[in-house]
Amino acid sequence: MVKTINHWINGKEVAGKGTRKSPVFNPATGEQTGELVLATVAELDVAVQAARKVAGEWANTTPLRRARILNKFLNIAETRAKELAAAISAEHGKVLSDAMGEVQRGLEVVEFATAAPTLLKGEYTENVGTRVDSWSTRQPLGVVAGITPFNFPAMVPMWMFPTALATGNCFILKPSERDPSPSLLIAAWLKEAGLPDGVFSVVHGDKEAVDAILQHPGISAVSFVGSTPIAKYIYATGTAAGKRVQALGGAKNHMIIMPDADMDQAVDALMGAAYGSAGERCMAISVAVPVGEGTAEALLKKLEPKVRALKIGPAHDAEAEMGPLVTKQHYDKVKGYIDEGVKEGAKLVVDGRGFKMQGYENGYFLGGTIFDHVTTDMKIYKEEIFGPVLSMVRAKTYDEAAHMINVHEFGNGTAIFTRDGDAAREFAQSIQVGMVGINVPIPVPMAFHSFGGWKASLFGDHHMHGPEGIRFYTKLKTITSRWPTGIRSGAEFVMPTMR
Repeated sequence: MVKTINHWINGKEVAGKGTRKSPVFNPATGEQTGELVLATVAELDVAVQAARKVAGEWANTTPLRRARILNKFLNIAETRAKELAAAISAEHGKVLSDAMGEVQRGLEVVEFATAAPTLLKGEYTENVGTRVDSWSTRQPLGVVAGITPFNFPAMVPMWMFPTALATGNCFILKPSERDPSPSLLIAAWLKEAGLPDGVFSVVHGDKEAVDAILQHPGISAVSFVGSTPIAKYIYATGTAAGKRVQALGGAKNHMIIMPDADMDQAVDALMGAAYGSAGERCMAISVAVPVGEGTAEALLKKLEPKVRALKIGPAHDAEAEMGPLVTKQHYDKVKGYIDEGVKEGAKLVVDGRGFKMQGYENGYFLGGTIFDHVTTDMKIYKEEIFGPVLSMVRAKTYDEAAHMINVHEFGNGTAIFTRDGDAAREFAQSIQVGMVGINVPIPVPMAFHSFGGWKASLFGDHHMHGPEGIRFYTKLKTITSRWPTGIRSGAEFVMPTMR
């Protein structure tokens, strides 16, 4: 049965009124399970107007009361985490254990946001001048929006809306049209937690809805996670319309394996980082850089059999380590990259193109793939594949490996595996990447730090969640005050110096 997936506006599900529709599939079977009626510009405006109607009241709600609502939402979501994980797996395809991990990492940001009363404290200075005091506050922007990708339909929205709500903003979410259902669970649970109607809305749509968000004068800021070309477009269009924008783009994350690395640890790390969630992570390791021929051969000897033995299956299979890709179009795209790598002359060590699963022949399953002897001029090296494809680029020295990372277009995440403290410290200090792991393959910061890359992986001045998230969703106001004392000194026409 194909279900119709509605918008969530002004505290309830609202049927779409547009004429354009988008199908939603189960990636494991290839069957259509849902249908979206894509939002019109007018429907987005309804959500914005609902938010603007309550924006003043929500901004003036005490931070403690806002935090208590988020804390109730946290308790609801923790209790029903399996329900949310199942909704993720049904439309994205990732295995349930991975979906549960996604939910947990998202809820950690909610937990961070419940500290809003502390996070919003300003600074105060007495007597900046004679009998003059000065203090600062951080105030909400008003109505803000988030445009989120298919690969984390719960976690990435949670990078955004908890901080936005905690700081007193109203939030409009435009989730991916490929896996939209988790966003409606989140909306319903926020209402159950006591969030006033209109403060949080979900508007489903495609580029038409995105452009409407970027152009709407009632939206003050936009958060985005997705590919670099779209991130550039979001940033340029949104800022040209006078909005504050943070737009996280693509990645090509390298992992250096030094000759002294614990090889078993490095191989296990690569397996999870390259093939977890079928490689559909912006923090996935897609390039392994062993330093020295001996290191490369030792790595490949241990890695190849593990990739061949990778357990692939549908989300409900408790033993599955990797599920299908999200859509047939994405499957074809990733398969095309493998074809291109062969054509370019890379050595295909493990070929995932022939993988088929009995009973799931129409699913979008692709086996784990390894290329060796990849060079930096190849398309499979330069571009983000976003699938279970690992490229090995052999380096003669550490300096060669580090240079490779530093000159790459992307600078999202990277890692080094070594026992050498000098090499690790040099790597952490000098590498031109926003998130760095030392013997940690996926260095995603905890919620009380901030997430974001460098170079073409981030457009805008603020990273997501943590302290940077608080700054992004608020504007600074500084007040200087003097009360009459009966003392008169006459008018002053020079620049005040606060003597």
